Amino acid sequence: MPRSLWILVLVLIVLHQDNWLWTDDRLIFGFLPIGLFYQACISLAAGALWWWATIYCWPKDLDGEVPEERSA
Repeated sequence: MPRSLWILVLVLIVLHQDNWLWTDDRLIFGFLPIGLFYQACISLAAGALWWWATIYCWPKDLDGEVPEERSA
């Protein structure tokens, strides 16, 4: 895996610890607490990162056809 992928994983781990938004009462879109919005954004970023990791690191030889098994 590339070093940039590992760096982004570590950045997401650090950003996931959102102690600075626990006492913030601001609302996003008038109803969504900012801490929940922040966690939703982190979740979307994590999903995108793992999608990229899967695309980049998936073994190329697993994409071929599976041979049929012969019954004995």
